[in-house]
Amino acid sequence: MVALVRGVHGLEGAVRVEVLTDRPENRFVVGTTLYREGDGRPLTIATAEAVADGPGWRIRFREVATRDGADGLRGAYLESVVRPDEDLARGSYYWHEVIGCAVRGVDGAELGTVKDIYRIGETEVFTVDGGPYGSFDLPAVRAFIRIFAPRRGEIVVDVESLDLRPRRSREPDPDRPKAPRRRTRSKAAAGKAAPPETPPAPDG
Repeated sequence: MVALVRGVHGLEGAVRVEVLTDRPENRFVVGTTLYREGDGRPLTIATAEAVADGPGWRIRFREVATRDGADGLRGAYLESVVRPDEDLARGSYYWHEVIGCAVRGVDGAELGTVKDIYRIGETEVFTVDGGPYGSFDLPAVRAFIRIFAPRRGEIVVDVESLDLRPRRSREPDPDRPKAPRRRTRSKAAAGKAAPPETPPAPDG
């Protein structure tokens, strides 16, 4: 997805879109073809410009000449057909290529898979889950990642630099002494307090 149509601007049928791509200058070039999600009919960009007084871009398509026609795009996601080997710089990947990728330690130990990705400032952070450390965040920086090859399903990280701790097991410790069982009072005695001088009943 490269954009989400938020509204319509003017009678000429321009739409205002929320940008979902990191490279709007490349995606919204005049003459570029976009597609409404689930629709194979092309939408060719006639004009495109960043909104000066707010977020988003204002785009007009050759196939949409009126405000009513543009109004039909409101709320629609727009897609762009791209080829990863041509569109991305060397060493770059799309998020969907990273999600689901296995994560291992430098010793080969399985640490889980990438479940989600989010961004903090200029740094992407991978959410990893399904391994002995439970869910943890993996910043996409060289200090933590030794090998980053999502297309062959390989992300290798330095566990020590991440300072990971194994999650606590929920299995009971067989060496831990068991707490004594409390005697359950009968229904007939429920709600009655024993006299102060009566010694407590011994454990069963």
